[in-house]
Amino acid sequence: MDPIHRGPEEFGHDSKDFADEAGRRRPSRDPLTPDFGQQTPQQVRMVTLVAGDLTLTVNPVDGSEVEPCPPGERPAAPVRRTPEERAARARAATPPVPPGPPVLQLPLLRREEERERLTRLLARGRSVRLTGPAGSGRTALLDAVAADCADFAPDGVVRLSGHKRTATDLLYALFDAVHDAPLHRPERALLLETLRSTGAVVVLDDLELGGAALDELLDATPECAFLLAATPEVAAPGADSALEEVFLTGLDRATSLDLLRRVVERQLTEEEANWAGDLWFESEGLPLRFVQAGALLRQRDQLHTDATVYDEYGYLENRPADAPPAPEAAGESEVPLPSLGEGAAPAALLASRLSGAAQDTLRFAVALGGEVPHQAHLPALVGDTHADAALGELAGCGLLSPSGSRYRLAAGVLAQLAAAGYEDDAADRARTAAQHYAWWTGHPSVTPERAAAEADAIIAALGRLVPGEGAGGTSAAVLLARSAAPAFAAGLLWGAWERALRIGQEAGRLAGEVAEEAYFHHELGVLALCTGHPDRARAELETAISMRGALADKSGAVAGRRALALVEDRAAGAPAAGDDGAFAASPPLGLPAVVPVSMTSAFADTTVVPRQEPMTVAVPSPAAGGGKGAARGGPLALIGGARRNLVAAGAGVLLAGVLGTVVTLGLTSNSDPQGGAGTSTEQEAPDDSIYDEEVDTGEPADGPSTTEAPSGSASASASVTPSATGSESAPAGGVTPSATSSAPDTPSSSGAPSSPRATESSHKPPTSSSPTPTKTAGSPTPTNTETESPSPGETDPDQPDPDEPGTKPGTPEQASGSSSAAGGSPSGE
Repeated sequence: MDPIHRGPEEFGHDSKDFADEAGRRRPSRDPLTPDFGQQTPQQVRMVTLVAGDLTLTVNPVDGSEVEPCPPGERPAAPVRRTPEERAARARAATPPVPPGPPVLQLPLLRREEERERLTRLLARGRSVRLTGPAGSGRTALLDAVAADCADFAPDGVVRLSGHKRTATDLLYALFDAVHDAPLHRPERALLLETLRSTGAVVVLDDLELGGAALDELLDATPECAFLLAATPEVAAPGADSALEEVFLTGLDRATSLDLLRRVVERQLTEEEANWAGDLWFESEGLPLRFVQAGALLRQRDQLHTDATVYDEYGYLENRPADAPPAPEAAGESEVPLPSLGEGAAPAALLASRLSGAAQDTLRFAVALGGEVPHQAHLPALVGDTHADAALGELAGCGLLSPSGSRYRLAAGVLAQLAAAGYEDDAADRARTAAQHYAWWTGHPSVTPERAAAEADAIIAALGRLVPGEGAGGTSAAVLLARSAAPAFAAGLLWGAWERALRIGQEAGRLAGEVAEEAYFHHELGVLALCTGHPDRARAELETAISMRGALADKSGAVAGRRALALVEDRAAGAPAAGDDGAFAASPPLGLPAVVPVSMTSAFADTTVVPRQEPMTVAVPSPAAGGGKGAARGGPLALIGGARRNLVAAGAGVLLAGVLGTVVTLGLTSNSDPQGGAGTSTEQEAPDDSIYDEEVDTGEPADGPSTTEAPSGSASASASVTPSATGSESAPAGGVTPSATSSAPDTPSSSGAPSSPRATESSHKPPTSSSPTPTKTAGSPTPTNTETESPSPGETDPDQPDPDEPGTKPGTPEQASGSSSAAGGSPSGE
């Protein structure tokens, strides 16, 4: 038997037939026992995109993951779309054509003056704000002006919808309309830099921004000319805004009657004309009212027409526009004209004469706050396979208005239908819509772009369920938010992503679903990190980690900790506000640091703080220093600078280091009273914790730091004596000048050392390693002004340091002709 190809050769079966039989598992004999071999793994849609300098992986299971984007994987610069690509994108962004009979296309009546003025201003590069009441025909006027301005700008005409959009949402929408950057959301700096060179005529309908937000939008796009359409309720632009204001009013009476005749497609009777005149006075000539009034008249004609009317012109064919009204059927009463109130608010009367599918569509639209589901979702929501045709009925009656790539209820229709009882079962219909959208957005075949196009209806369903529709409503909201939020993130519609996450987090809290609430906190933290809000990201991620830790969700907690570590790394890498380059140098090996005193050296800028606990010495940056020594940093710079100062002093001063700590610069310390080297046996300082200030010589950092004194005199010194216990206590001020120190350039009149602490070398017992120099008559006694007692096992500080350079010329030893070294050490090393 072949160990690799087993089966077909042994039993004589054909390999193909055997493979087919092997692929079909034998069903389980016990129907209650699950067949684990037939389980299909759940398909998860994971999308990786670039947000600024971060790589975001949208993970619907454990939460999105974010990491720094490697330099080699960063996307290229955004590329401008070609005119053909912009045209194809514009066609895809228009609302779909409703199925069924074509909707009547009405001309733009009596708007030539406003149309020419808007076109002229946009041709000059001016931005215009078109203000008019709801239903005044702003959208129709924008369509006409956009067609006139097609060749004005290098980037063409861009149509945007401002419905429930912020300034940031509009900026990214404009960027995506002009530039091709798949799966790339640029950071704000790159976004603004790209939009500064974008030249387009931006037609923005349903604007909801004003004031500072509108100024931000205009300032970010200086090369664009905006045509903004808003209602009078929207806040006005700033006082310094360069927007031109154009106000749109209603139509006059003659034009309104002409529009009504075009909608009805016949001549009006005298009674209908008088009714239309009263309606014009009531509605102030708003075109939307006459479109809806014409729909009422058409429904009236259909109601009071008998069946024989179709025999003259053919079955189910439209009557000619100039044909007179059909005669009444025998024995039937005439349908009266609508009242003036019904003509001013005709939504309820119009809806009552529509099909059942159209009425159910209106109920779903009312439950979703005026958002009409896409026609592809209507059969599943309504339960009728032909429910998509209801959209054509509603559009023909003037109950819908286009909004971006979708439809919404026309102005005033939502309030009229709610008053007529269409909102009674809004909660149940919103729950049904949420369950349908949860299944649809989570399906692997639905692309993020399709889900993003339906974002307004999904957010409206979430908003209806969360405030207080019971446990069933909040659970449905959690399921929908969990399913739709990753699709919005992958579709780069981050405004809807944030709204879905916040509503889902609140729904999870109300429903008591801690795991889902932790997921939404994690996603909010990732979103804040990608949008440049580290504090908010840290708070959300810490909350998510704590919740998942309580639930023992290891994979989710790991994802949260990774994101939180990235937040901390980015916060640590960013320079603090006001940082001038200084850093803190801690004492090595954790030993207590010796408090330095002020001195005229390269480290004169060093901040001196009295220490009672182990402290940190602030070392200035190279830019902050004034000499060569300032160009070095760290403890080694302290030691090197101290040695240069020690050699330059030339007055017998020697500096020692203990265990690699930061040693005193120009300081003197008393040693133990055991008679060690450098011990003063005749005069002791009354307090070992007194810090004596070093003499300020006024010399530069690299020059000699001692003053020339005549023979028989010694320069003053300062001493620092640590206590025997290792703790140091400093008086107020931290530094106490010695009362016995003589001023610089002031020689002693008696020829003796001027400092009472100065001792002769005869008081110091000679050692084999440090021979006592011979004292000659008439020569001053060498003084050991700054010494420390060595630690056991350490080299005596009085011994010459083989690493020290020789005595520089110009020192007092050369001036006096003395051959003795500082501190009793032989010179000429």
